[in-house]
Amino acid sequence: MPRHIQRDERRRQLRERRQQLRQQRHELRRMGTRGQPKESRAAILQAAAQEFGRHGIDGARTDAIAREARVNKALLYYYFKDKETLYAAVLDSAFAGLKATVFRMLDSDLPPREKVLAYVGAYFDFIASNQMYPRLMQREMMRAREGQSSHIDKIINVYIRPIFGKVSELIQKGIAAGEFRPVNPAHFVPSMVAMIVFYFSSAPMMQKIVGFNPLTPERIAERRTAVLDFISAALFRAKPNVVQGVRS
Repeated sequence: MPRHIQRDERRRQLRERRQQLRQQRHELRRMGTRGQPKESRAAILQAAAQEFGRHGIDGARTDAIAREARVNKALLYYYFKDKETLYAAVLDSAFAGLKATVFRMLDSDLPPREKVLAYVGAYFDFIASNQMYPRLMQREMMRAREGQSSHIDKIINVYIRPIFGKVSELIQKGIAAGEFRPVNPAHFVPSMVAMIVFYFSSAPMMQKIVGFNPLTPERIAERRTAVLDFISAALFRAKPNVVQGVRS
C-alpha cells in the first residue's frame, strides 16, 4: 500500500479514536448529572450493593458509593434522600431481581421434575451473577434477628413468602404425582436455598479448606452441576425399570 494511503488511513483511525474518547468523556460527564437518570440510578444501586455487602449499612460510606458509581454525591442524594433510603432500594433491587428470575421458571408449564431443576438452576445463576447479594442478605437477616431491621417484613411478604409458596406448591404437586419423595417443604425449600447461598458466602473460608478458588467460572459450573445432582437424588423418586421380554 502506498505511503500516502497508509498515512491517510492512520489519520482517519486517529480521528475516529479521538471522537470515541470525546463521546466517552461526554457520557461520563452526563452520568454525574441528571442527564441519564436510569443509568445513573442503576450505577448507584450496583455500587451501593457492593459497599453495603462489604461493610453493612453502618460501615458503608456514601462517598465511596458515589465514587464507584461515577456520580457526584449531590446526584446520589437527589435519587435517594439518605443512606437508609438507598439501602432499602438496594434490598428491593436484589430481592425483586431474584423473584422475577425464579418466577419465570415457576410459572412455566414444565413438568414437576424439570420445573424444580429449572427453578434451582435459575436461582443459582442469579446468585452466581450477583455474588455480593448473599452477603448483603445475610447482613439483613442478622439485623432482623437483633431487631434492627425495618425492612424485613417487606422482604418476607413481598419476595420470600411468594417464592416459598410457589416452590412448596410445586413440591406438593410432585409428591401427589408420585414424582417426588414425601418431603416437608418447610425443611426442603430452605435446604435447597442454603446449598446455593452458602457456597458463595463461604467462598473465602472454603478456599483455605479445599486449596482452590471456588469462584472461578469452572468451579462455579461444577458447583451448579453438583447442586442439581444432589437435589435430584434427595427429591426424585426412582423411576421403575421396565423390563421388556418375549411373551411365551
